[in-house]
Amino acid sequence: MQTPRISAIAAIGQNRELGKDNDLIWRIPADLKRLKELTTGKPIIMGRKTYESIGRPLPNRTNIVISRDSAYVADGCVVVSSIEDALAIAAKTEAAEIFIFGGAGIYSLAWPLITNLYLTIIHDSKPDADVFFPAYEEQFKVAKEYEAAAHNDLTYRWVDLQRNESTY
Repeated sequence: MQTPRISAIAAIGQNRELGKDNDLIWRIPADLKRLKELTTGKPIIMGRKTYESIGRPLPNRTNIVISRDSAYVADGCVVVSSIEDALAIAAKTEAAEIFIFGGAGIYSLAWPLITNLYLTIIHDSKPDADVFFPAYEEQFKVAKEYEAAAHNDLTYRWVDLQRNESTY
């Protein structure tokens, strides 16, 4: 069995904003469709707060929730207490790719192992955001950049990145 690739997926603002008050800042239907296409059939690892903000397990994916509370239950999900346990369970699915799904703390825990990023960069900023994606610019290079698109008054672009060999 081949070692699965560990990727992170996120929609971020110009200043790497992820969210505010345990919720997404922006909702872009095409981005949610892309997220579904990329992650369906693959394990996704998220923190308890991210899971609670979604409110349900995402279908056709192994949903793994990390919580410090050993009694925490998330119906339809596997609950673990560490990133190591989450990755071990995800690897057992034999998927070629594991997705780190957020939030900021989970991205940080998995950061040294992440080889690919799938980002939606929204050309907007929210000074009141309270959760941010890690700084990635020096550790990752662009593998593919898509044309800018728009939803309502927001412009955004998708960018796929790969970790620089020298930052392992």
